[in-house]
Amino acid sequence: MEKQKGTDVRIRRLFDIEEAETCARMMTTSEPWITLRRGYEQSLRQTTDPLKECYVATSRDVIAGFTILNMKGAFVGYIQTVCVAPEWRNRGIGSRLIDFAEKRIFTEAPNVFMCVSSFNTRVRELYKKLGYEIIGELKDYIISGESEILMRKSIAPLTEFKKSQT
Repeated sequence: MEKQKGTDVRIRRLFDIEEAETCARMMTTSEPWITLRRGYEQSLRQTTDPLKECYVATSRDVIAGFTILNMKGAFVGYIQTVCVAPEWRNRGIGSRLIDFAEKRIFTEAPNVFMCVSSFNTRVRELYKKLGYEIIGELKDYIISGESEILMRKSIAPLTEFKKSQT
């Protein structure tokens, strides 16, 4: 569990199905998932996928946001989802979730990957400020007329990376 400096927000592993359901509802009732037509059942499958790692940001036992990481497959270190409840936005929670995800990923892989929808320009600018570079575009990937922008942050080439011994 990680406590963030200057706040009462803690980031920890998703605990149970009730928390997964809360996260799924949070996703389906906020942007960009509304525009992406992400339904509750699909969101719940993602928050409960045993092949993924789901972490929640909590404040006084309230889930303020969450992130889902993929640590398997071709893009090891893929941040699949960063979601902050609308009432918790603009408080740095998304940035804290990304920082937490990066620390987790960089123990096993030298690259962090994520996609951001082309219409989600504010978030794309945040990712750029956090050191992410655009490396590709997936046109009409989720919905027609929009792209998913593939971004990456790297600390080393694959051939030079050594896993953390922790």
